[in-house]
Amino acid sequence: MPNPTLTMSTVTRLYLIRHGATVLTAEDRFAGATNVALSDEGRRQAKALAARLKSVKLSAIYASPMDRTMETASILAAPHQLQIQPRDGLREISHGRWEGMTRAEVLASYPDEVAAWDEDPYTFAPAGGESGLAVTARALPPLMDIYAAHRGEHVAIVSHKATIRLVISSMLGFDPRRYRDNLDQLPCALNIVDVRGPTCFRLTLFNDTSHYILNESDVPPVPQKRLSGHW
Repeated sequence: MPNPTLTMSTVTRLYLIRHGATVLTAEDRFAGATNVALSDEGRRQAKALAARLKSVKLSAIYASPMDRTMETASILAAPHQLQIQPRDGLREISHGRWEGMTRAEVLASYPDEVAAWDEDPYTFAPAGGESGLAVTARALPPLMDIYAAHRGEHVAIVSHKATIRLVISSMLGFDPRRYRDNLDQLPCALNIVDVRGPTCFRLTLFNDTSHYILNESDVPPVPQKRLSGHW
């Protein structure tokens, strides 16, 4: 017999959103803990997503406190007249001494660290940085708090590439050591996770950018060294 307490009204819909493109996106630099602004392209992407979500009855908008996520969230919040609620646990992974460097520069300067990171980015962290495990440990509690505070509601959460992939891996029981190889997040991508309890999650939409696709024939490009060393 179905549990009568688990009705559709108890489903909380989380709109997990990566921030728009930044001024460093095209340079392929590590900028997890670096406070960087959206680019004009990133603002265009966020405005397109805001138009897409305008008719959704959002109860709240939460965001990582970094500039790129707060600006993205402010664009999304405008049609709903909602105040952004920052949560520090949603910030991006810190790459330690790699911050601000290109991938080529990091590989040339710290080849042993890169090799260990490619082998297991979940438990390994570069000097001064965070592991995927550490990010998961600080990001999941605020997400569960948001779920508990908004039972049966629709909530937008603006976060970052690695953070979103890690929490989705945890929610769905994926091998977190493979999050960089198996999951991608384009700028301003929309993900939807429906939650019916602390251990009951359904990924309804993933890495969707149709709001800023210019032509119907456009699809996301084939990854070009954007996920890990294997790509």
